[in-house]
Amino acid sequence: MLLILAAAELLPELVTLWYRETQGSMAFASTAALTGLLGLLFLYLGRGAGALYRREGILIVVAGWALASVSGALPYLFTGTVHSPVDALFESASGFTTTGASIMTNIEAASRGILFWRSFTQWLGGMGIVVLFVALLPELGPGARFVYKLEVPGPTAETLHPRVADTAKALWRIYLGLTGALVVLLLLAGLTPYDAITHAFSTLSTGGFSAHDASIAAFESPLVEALIIVFMVIAGVNFSLYYGLRRDRGRRLWTDPEFRLYISVIIVFTAWISWDLLASGRFGDRGTGQVILDAAFQVASLITTTGYATADYDQWPSVSRVLLVILMFLGGCAGSTAGGPKIIRMVMGFKAALREARLIFSPNAIVPIFIGRKAVPEGVVRSVVGFFVLYVTIWAVGTVLLTIGGTGLKTSATAAIATLGNIGPGLDGVGPTANFAFFSGWQKLVMVVLMWLGRLEVYAIAALVIPAFWRR
Repeated sequence: MLLILAAAELLPELVTLWYRETQGSMAFASTAALTGLLGLLFLYLGRGAGALYRREGILIVVAGWALASVSGALPYLFTGTVHSPVDALFESASGFTTTGASIMTNIEAASRGILFWRSFTQWLGGMGIVVLFVALLPELGPGARFVYKLEVPGPTAETLHPRVADTAKALWRIYLGLTGALVVLLLLAGLTPYDAITHAFSTLSTGGFSAHDASIAAFESPLVEALIIVFMVIAGVNFSLYYGLRRDRGRRLWTDPEFRLYISVIIVFTAWISWDLLASGRFGDRGTGQVILDAAFQVASLITTTGYATADYDQWPSVSRVLLVILMFLGGCAGSTAGGPKIIRMVMGFKAALREARLIFSPNAIVPIFIGRKAVPEGVVRSVVGFFVLYVTIWAVGTVLLTIGGTGLKTSATAAIATLGNIGPGLDGVGPTANFAFFSGWQKLVMVVLMWLGRLEVYAIAALVIPAFWRR
């Protein structure tokens, strides 16, 4: 995995050579060399090892994400973009986990190579560096399917082929195709090749890093905003649904209950927030069309956990802000590049709660939970319930820890959910026009852990704190 990452670090090296950034070129060359040497060391230490099983799979996934974050932090330090190792780790972890929270206060002053790297780390993390690992190195033994399941977001990991490596390759082909399509469309909309590529990386990965301080608003183009909205929504859909588009002509897409609810939430929340903004009378000077576009952009950005912004929604009316916070707790569809708990878990959790209410007066009834026409296995239902308990507990603990440092409750609560949900911006001190630079070093480390927990959906990291995991 580290060798693959070292090869990926050569791409921003080419960018620095193109823009004649000598310091950046040395930084990425050094980073690739160090990452590659560490990968070779692990390869040597692991020679002759047996097959990969569940416990080894968990360690590989968790350690892989941690080491990727550490490796990705080196260019920020080597170029002098940031001077604190903790800040560099925060920026790198935010990139790979597609969180989009940043400690950089003057983004446009950074080098082209570094800004390309920020977006590229999100693109690598969007579909998943472990999925890429499985796709390129299929002979992983019986643990390959388990490693893939840990990486793919959602309560279940759907496979498109009997061999999990073929599934990983199919997902990456779809991901590459959608990224290329957005690059072409953004070029036609007037963006430079550099802006088109970096923003396509951040959009399809639902990461939200931009090469501009004003994010997408810097382009002052309704067409660009509309394109980004469409592709954020596309990126928030289960990628396995796209695989069958040719074969079933979209029938499975339109009949999928999670997809229908996902689109319905976007439409309803956009209409509700648009009405609230227009009714407030404070945004009439922007015009009705622009207000609706602003509402749609922020709704799509937060439900898909992208984190882009075209308006300071921290100044919006209370109802609109509450609705946006609700979206932070939803997330996109399972099997997408979006973060958050996911729509399908919300549906399963709600149906499980209703089933418990029914069992109060019909204790002997057997009531399976259906999603569409398929019964959900009881093991999946239990995992969903456990996930919500852990997720809310971790969010609460994260909020308390951040408030200990003297940060206000609203800032702490939304910073915790923004990092745990891999969203990026929150409200108040971490709003869409602010950043995370003011937090202390230990608070940033807390949020780095929250990012990893959110990206790996809690269970993989939680398993490491159970003593039984380490017993022979």
